[in-house]
Amino acid sequence: MTPNERLVLVVEDSAEDQEAIRRALARSHPELELEFAGDGDAAIARLTEAGADRPALVLLDLNLPGRDGHQVLADLRADPDLAAVTIIVFTSSTSPAEIDRCYRLGADSYVFKPVNFHLFRTVLQGAMDYWQSQHT
Repeated sequence: MTPNERLVLVVEDSAEDQEAIRRALARSHPELELEFAGDGDAAIARLTEAGADRPALVLLDLNLPGRDGHQVLADLRADPDLAAVTIIVFTSSTSPAEIDRCYRLGADSYVFKPVNFHLFRTVLQGAMDYWQSQHT
């Protein structure tokens, strides 16, 4: 199934961060359709749902209840049907070891999630602009 280039699955358990992402992208990229999964199991279920429109991009937090972001990343990259899905890790960790681990697991990009909303919006907009430039 060909991914929908306008559809983004945001895997984020924080309602506050979900709202911040929704607000930031509504301003900078209103053409994108956002879906939210609050944990790793919901994300995997959504991405492997038969007949469902497949997102072209997953914005993945690492600190999730249950199946964490690392396991989600590993599971997605182990599924050949999901190979075309771009995965951007969007998390608060700046640890070099964490960044290396995510790239080893198959992340396409690793973006630090700032606390300040203005910077949060700027960083998220830059990540989306870059992703779109690679897919148009």
